Amino acid sequence: MKQQNKNNVQPARVKIIPLGGLEQIGMNITAIEYENDMIIIDCGLAFPSDDMLGIDLCIPDITYLKQNQEKIKGFVITHGHEDHIGALPYVLQEINVPVYGTKLTIALIENKLKEHNLLKNTKRKVVKHGQTINLGVFRVEFIKTNHSIADASALAVFTPAGILLHTGDFKIDYTPVFGEPADLQRFAELGKKGVLALMCDSTNALRTGFTASERTVGKTFDAIFAEHKDNRILVATFSSNVDRVQQIINSAYKYGRKVVIEGRSMVTVIGIASELGYINIPDGTLIDIDNLRNYPDEKTVLITTGSQGESMAALSRMASGMHKKVSIKPTDVIILSSTPIPGNEKAVSKVINELSIKGAEVIFQDTHVSGHACQEEIKLIYSLTHPRYALPVHGEYRHLVAQKNLAESMGIPKENVLIMSSGDVVEVSEERCRIVDHVQAGAILVDGLGVGDVGNIVLRDRQNLAQNGIIIVVLTLEKYSNQLLAGPDIVSRGFVYVRESEDLLDESRHVVEESVQDCLDRHISDWSKIKNIIRDDLSDFLWKKMKRNPMILPIIMEVNY
Repeated sequence: MKQQNKNNVQPARVKIIPLGGLEQIGMNITAIEYENDMIIIDCGLAFPSDDMLGIDLCIPDITYLKQNQEKIKGFVITHGHEDHIGALPYVLQEINVPVYGTKLTIALIENKLKEHNLLKNTKRKVVKHGQTINLGVFRVEFIKTNHSIADASALAVFTPAGILLHTGDFKIDYTPVFGEPADLQRFAELGKKGVLALMCDSTNALRTGFTASERTVGKTFDAIFAEHKDNRILVATFSSNVDRVQQIINSAYKYGRKVVIEGRSMVTVIGIASELGYINIPDGTLIDIDNLRNYPDEKTVLITTGSQGESMAALSRMASGMHKKVSIKPTDVIILSSTPIPGNEKAVSKVINELSIKGAEVIFQDTHVSGHACQEEIKLIYSLTHPRYALPVHGEYRHLVAQKNLAESMGIPKENVLIMSSGDVVEVSEERCRIVDHVQAGAILVDGLGVGDVGNIVLRDRQNLAQNGIIIVVLTLEKYSNQLLAGPDIVSRGFVYVRESEDLLDESRHVVEESVQDCLDRHISDWSKIKNIIRDDLSDFLWKKMKRNPMILPIIMEVNY
């Protein structure tokens, strides 16, 4: 390296550009770029926050990728969770490049592409753990890891500048339910070769110790099933956690119970996993929900979606009495096998309360283990790989800071740990790692079939309408003389209950009449000015009277005699 610099040969520099997955949990997408070649790791969505009224989901802003479309060699996907694959159907419509992933991951992606009629146009390639693919100047190796979905991978990206290692979402489970433990030997081998930069999952970087093995949940299920032999059991969990569903089925089979799988995403994922051999369901164990009434309660188990309190998921509909085929009974035992994702705590509490009101017993202690590495596992990855630079990924800012501290405690110099933001262009070489530029990044909002047509202004209007309601003022003017021919009529929605507020609306009408008359007296004929004056005068009146600030929408109609 010193010799190179003597001859003024610059060390190779690779760019890492996170376009999502930082400052939040979800919407993971990172571009790796070297001169005229680019690969993209993951392409996920995020679910809307409470203030995003009417929004279905958020996908990453890919303006930078569209500007550099000719460089992109493909998407490499770490695993099949929504926050890593959910945006693919939207992004592939604009950037049609091949998608690489492991067997289950590609099967779940194909299911999404089928829904969006993109299956024929998109190249997919199944990659095995330990296998390497060449994409331009990059060589990408898929390394076996453990997570709360099967077939999860870390990615070693061999670049002209050095080896970049991206852990994906991971935990280290020495006794996984399905398949092998993580390939720690390969991490160590890469560490010996020299890892230039490590991008490591930060989701649980605040938690001390180790994440428990998935098998510990199986023991808890066994104990609950043994204790409640006379009750119907309902278990709510993440649809993608195939190993969890396997353990519930194992306990059900052991205690002679039939199993119903309910919830669209649950049925889809378990169907795919069963076809590919990632889950083993004994013959005669699964029954259709319509056949549930043919069996006594104590001989049945329902595995359902809705562990996060989602309003339209199966468990929420059962709790609120809206489910067509399942009614909650006082003798039911309901197991919530997940932890609330940050922001979902209220929704989960609501469902627990509704179930408890119906007399059911709700169990949520010790029925879940995380799919993400805690501090000791993160330290293990650092000690095996000895990266020159640490670039924490996947987490809110506090999680990234927690991992920064862990990296420094593992001997990585302070100046070699970099906290990135979405849109940062990070240039990495043997000599240094620094932010050199910033590109457009953020969330594109999806509402129904509309992608990106709802922005901050529309959201602000929705929030204003939700908080304050709307008043519509309708009046008719004669075309040339601007005489007031009809109105003003006032229509109120979400502001006051009209039948009990007739006096207020009458006074509001007088305020508008005076405003219009004032405009006409001053010969103001510009309608936008008249509308602004009406809006200001009525707004002042309502604020003084009610201390409320509704959206005011004046509509002027023109009549030509």
